[in-house]
Amino acid sequence: MGSVNDLPGLITARDSQVRELTEQAEELREEVSVLQAAVDTSQTRQLNRAADTLAPAVGLGPVEGPAVQVTLDDAGYSLDTLPEGYSVDDVVVHQQDLQGVINALWAGGAEAMMVQDQRVIATSSVQCVGNTLYLQGRVYSPPYTVTAVGDPDAMLAALEQDPTVSTYRDWAELIGLGYTVTELGSMEMPAYAGSLRPQYATPVELPGEVEEIDSLRND
Repeated sequence: MGSVNDLPGLITARDSQVRELTEQAEELREEVSVLQAAVDTSQTRQLNRAADTLAPAVGLGPVEGPAVQVTLDDAGYSLDTLPEGYSVDDVVVHQQDLQGVINALWAGGAEAMMVQDQRVIATSSVQCVGNTLYLQGRVYSPPYTVTAVGDPDAMLAALEQDPTVSTYRDWAELIGLGYTVTELGSMEMPAYAGSLRPQYATPVELPGEVEEIDSLRND
Protein backbone atom coordinates (compact mmCIF):
# COMPACT_ATOMS: atom_id res chain seq x y z
CA MET A 1 0.00 0.00 0.00
CA GLY A 2 1.47 3.36 -0.98
CA SER A 3 1.48 6.49 1.12
CA VAL A 4 -1.28 9.11 1.18
CA ASN A 5 0.80 11.17 -1.27
CA ASP A 6 0.66 8.29 -3.76
CA LEU A 7 -3.17 8.10 -3.80
CA PRO A 8 -3.76 10.61 -6.65
CA GLY A 9 -1.30 8.70 -8.82
CA LEU A 10 -2.88 5.35 -7.95
CA ILE A 11 -6.36 6.65 -8.73
CA THR A 12 -5.24 8.13 -12.07
CA ALA A 13 -3.40 4.94 -13.05
CA ARG A 14 -6.39 2.74 -12.19
CA ASP A 15 -8.80 5.00 -14.06
CA SER A 16 -6.56 4.89 -17.14
CA GLN A 17 -6.25 1.12 -16.92
CA VAL A 18 -10.00 0.57 -16.60
CA ARG A 19 -10.75 2.92 -19.48
CA GLU A 20 -8.27 1.04 -21.67
CA LEU A 21 -9.78 -2.33 -20.72
CA THR A 22 -13.29 -0.99 -21.39
CA GLU A 23 -12.29 0.04 -24.91
CA GLN A 24 -10.68 -3.37 -25.52
CA ALA A 25 -13.80 -5.19 -24.32
CA GLU A 26 -16.06 -3.08 -26.54
CA GLU A 27 -13.86 -3.66 -29.58
CA LEU A 28 -13.83 -7.40 -28.95
CA ARG A 29 -17.60 -7.56 -28.58
CA GLU A 30 -18.05 -5.61 -31.82
CA GLU A 31 -15.79 -8.08 -33.62
CA VAL A 32 -17.74 -10.96 -32.08
CA SER A 33 -21.06 -9.54 -33.30
CA VAL A 34 -19.73 -9.27 -36.86
CA LEU A 35 -18.34 -12.79 -36.84
CA GLN A 36 -21.42 -14.32 -35.24
CA ALA A 37 -23.57 -12.75 -37.93
CA ALA A 38 -21.55 -14.69 -40.50
CA VAL A 39 -20.74 -18.02 -38.88
CA ASP A 40 -19.79 -19.53 -35.54
CA THR A 41 -16.06 -20.23 -35.89
CA SER A 42 -13.16 -20.97 -33.60
CA GLN A 43 -12.09 -17.33 -33.96
CA THR A 44 -15.50 -16.22 -32.69
CA ARG A 45 -15.24 -18.47 -29.65
CA GLN A 46 -11.73 -17.21 -28.93
CA LEU A 47 -12.86 -13.58 -29.06
CA ASN A 48 -15.84 -14.40 -26.85
CA ARG A 49 -13.56 -15.88 -24.22
CA ALA A 50 -11.29 -12.83 -24.34
CA ALA A 51 -14.25 -10.45 -23.99
CA ASP A 52 -15.70 -12.48 -21.11
CA THR A 53 -12.34 -12.36 -19.33
CA LEU A 54 -12.26 -8.56 -19.52
CA ALA A 55 -15.95 -8.06 -18.72
CA PRO A 56 -15.82 -8.25 -14.88
CA ALA A 57 -12.88 -5.84 -14.65
CA VAL A 58 -14.68 -3.11 -16.61
CA GLY A 59 -18.14 -3.66 -15.13
CA LEU A 60 -19.67 -5.60 -18.01
CA GLY A 61 -20.02 -8.80 -15.99
CA PRO A 62 -21.02 -9.70 -12.42
CA VAL A 63 -18.32 -9.91 -9.75
CA GLU A 64 -18.38 -11.91 -6.54
CA GLY A 65 -16.16 -11.50 -3.48
CA PRO A 66 -15.77 -9.93 -0.03
CA ALA A 67 -17.18 -6.44 0.16
CA VAL A 68 -16.97 -3.26 2.21
CA GLN A 69 -19.82 -0.74 2.38
CA VAL A 70 -19.52 2.92 3.39
CA THR A 71 -22.65 4.92 4.28
CA LEU A 72 -22.68 8.74 4.36
CA ASP A 73 -25.63 10.74 5.66
CA ASP A 74 -26.66 14.31 6.43
CA ALA A 75 -26.58 15.41 10.05
CA GLY A 76 -30.36 15.77 10.17
CA TYR A 77 -30.66 19.37 11.33
CA SER A 78 -33.41 21.72 10.23
CA LEU A 79 -33.04 25.48 9.95
CA ASP A 80 -34.60 25.77 13.40
CA THR A 81 -32.22 23.29 15.05
CA LEU A 82 -29.03 24.24 13.21
CA PRO A 83 -26.26 24.84 15.80
CA GLU A 84 -25.11 28.42 16.15
CA GLY A 85 -22.10 29.22 14.00
CA TYR A 86 -22.83 26.55 11.38
CA SER A 87 -24.47 26.79 7.98
CA VAL A 88 -26.60 24.31 6.06
CA ASP A 89 -23.54 23.47 3.94
CA ASP A 90 -21.76 22.23 7.06
CA VAL A 91 -24.34 19.58 7.93
CA VAL A 92 -24.96 17.86 4.57
CA VAL A 93 -22.96 15.39 2.49
CA HIS A 94 -21.18 17.05 -0.43
CA GLN A 95 -19.99 15.69 -3.75
CA GLN A 96 -16.35 15.83 -2.67
CA ASP A 97 -17.18 13.73 0.41
CA LEU A 98 -18.79 10.99 -1.69
CA GLN A 99 -16.09 11.20 -4.34
CA GLY A 100 -13.41 10.97 -1.65
CA VAL A 101 -14.81 7.64 -0.45
CA ILE A 102 -15.05 6.32 -4.02
CA ASN A 103 -11.48 7.36 -4.84
CA ALA A 104 -10.13 5.86 -1.62
CA LEU A 105 -11.79 2.50 -2.32
CA TRP A 106 -10.42 2.42 -5.89
CA ALA A 107 -6.99 3.29 -4.53
CA GLY A 108 -7.37 0.45 -2.02
CA GLY A 109 -7.70 -2.04 -4.87
CA ALA A 110 -11.47 -2.31 -5.26
CA GLU A 111 -12.26 -4.73 -8.08
CA ALA A 112 -15.84 -3.56 -8.56
CA MET A 113 -18.06 -0.88 -7.05
CA MET A 114 -21.66 0.17 -6.62
CA VAL A 115 -23.03 3.58 -5.59
CA GLN A 116 -26.52 3.16 -4.17
CA ASP A 117 -28.00 0.31 -6.23
CA GLN A 118 -26.03 0.97 -9.42
CA ARG A 119 -22.76 -0.57 -10.57
CA VAL A 120 -20.31 2.17 -11.53
CA ILE A 121 -17.47 2.06 -14.06
CA ALA A 122 -14.69 4.41 -15.18
CA THR A 123 -17.08 6.59 -17.20
CA SER A 124 -19.67 6.93 -14.41
CA SER A 125 -20.16 10.48 -13.16
CA VAL A 126 -21.10 11.07 -9.52
CA GLN A 127 -22.74 14.48 -9.17
CA CYS A 128 -24.47 16.12 -6.22
CA VAL A 129 -26.92 18.94 -6.85
CA GLY A 130 -28.05 20.51 -3.61
CA ASN A 131 -28.59 17.64 -1.18
CA THR A 132 -29.39 15.06 -3.87
CA LEU A 133 -27.20 12.67 -5.86
CA TYR A 134 -27.52 12.43 -9.65
CA LEU A 135 -26.09 9.17 -10.99
CA GLN A 136 -26.53 7.71 -14.47
CA GLY A 137 -29.90 9.33 -15.04
CA ARG A 138 -31.36 8.66 -11.59
CA VAL A 139 -31.73 10.89 -8.53
CA TYR A 140 -31.11 9.76 -4.94
CA SER A 141 -31.45 11.34 -1.51
CA PRO A 142 -29.19 10.55 1.46
CA PRO A 143 -28.11 8.31 3.01
CA TYR A 144 -25.61 7.42 0.29
CA THR A 145 -23.98 3.99 0.15
CA VAL A 146 -20.78 2.99 -1.64
CA THR A 147 -20.14 -0.76 -1.83
CA ALA A 148 -16.86 -2.20 -3.11
CA VAL A 149 -15.67 -5.76 -3.74
CA GLY A 150 -12.01 -6.43 -3.11
CA ASP A 151 -9.50 -7.00 -0.32
CA PRO A 152 -11.31 -5.64 2.78
CA ASP A 153 -8.12 -4.92 4.73
CA ALA A 154 -6.59 -2.93 1.86
CA MET A 155 -9.78 -0.95 1.26
CA LEU A 156 -10.26 -0.19 4.97
CA ALA A 157 -6.64 0.98 5.21
CA ALA A 158 -7.14 3.24 2.18
CA LEU A 159 -10.20 4.82 3.79
CA GLU A 160 -8.19 5.51 6.95
CA GLN A 161 -5.33 7.13 5.01
CA ASP A 162 -7.32 9.23 2.57
CA PRO A 163 -7.19 12.93 3.58
CA THR A 164 -10.63 13.80 2.15
CA VAL A 165 -12.28 10.94 4.02
CA SER A 166 -10.35 11.89 7.17
CA THR A 167 -11.67 15.45 6.99
CA TYR A 168 -15.22 14.15 6.54
CA ARG A 169 -14.81 11.86 9.58
CA ASP A 170 -13.67 14.84 11.65
CA TRP A 171 -16.78 16.75 10.63
CA ALA A 172 -18.92 13.71 11.32
CA GLU A 173 -17.66 13.61 14.90
CA LEU A 174 -18.00 17.37 15.31
CA ILE A 175 -21.43 18.01 13.84
CA GLY A 176 -23.09 14.59 13.57
CA LEU A 177 -22.74 13.71 9.89
CA GLY A 178 -23.30 10.01 9.24
CA TYR A 179 -20.27 7.81 8.52
CA THR A 180 -20.51 4.04 8.82
CA VAL A 181 -18.16 1.37 7.45
CA THR A 182 -19.40 -2.22 7.31
CA GLU A 183 -17.74 -5.43 6.15
CA LEU A 184 -20.42 -7.37 4.28
CA GLY A 185 -18.68 -10.69 3.70
CA SER A 186 -19.01 -12.28 0.27
CA MET A 187 -21.54 -10.79 -2.14
CA GLU A 188 -22.30 -10.85 -5.86
CA MET A 189 -22.28 -7.48 -7.58
CA PRO A 190 -24.37 -7.23 -10.77
CA ALA A 191 -23.00 -6.12 -14.11
CA TYR A 192 -23.12 -2.50 -15.18
CA ALA A 193 -26.39 -1.89 -17.03
CA GLY A 194 -25.92 1.61 -18.43
CA SER A 195 -24.42 3.03 -21.60
CA LEU A 196 -20.68 2.57 -22.04
CA ARG A 197 -20.08 5.68 -24.10
CA PRO A 198 -21.28 9.20 -23.21
CA GLN A 199 -23.80 10.34 -25.83
CA TYR A 200 -23.94 14.04 -25.05
CA ALA A 201 -23.35 16.50 -22.26
CA THR A 202 -25.56 19.37 -21.17
CA PRO A 203 -24.34 22.11 -18.84
CA VAL A 204 -26.31 22.41 -15.61
CA GLU A 205 -27.22 25.92 -14.48
CA LEU A 206 -27.90 26.33 -10.77
CA PRO A 207 -29.96 29.30 -9.55
CA GLY A 208 -28.11 31.93 -7.60
CA GLU A 209 -24.47 32.01 -6.70
CA VAL A 210 -22.72 28.98 -5.23
CA GLU A 211 -21.59 29.85 -1.74
CA GLU A 212 -18.04 28.99 -0.78
CA ILE A 213 -17.92 25.98 1.54
CA ASP A 214 -16.09 26.46 4.83
CA SER A 215 -12.33 26.18 4.31
CA LEU A 216 -12.14 23.26 6.73
CA ARG A 217 -14.24 21.16 4.33
CA ASN A 218 -11.87 21.95 1.44
CA ASP A 219 -8.50 21.66 3.19
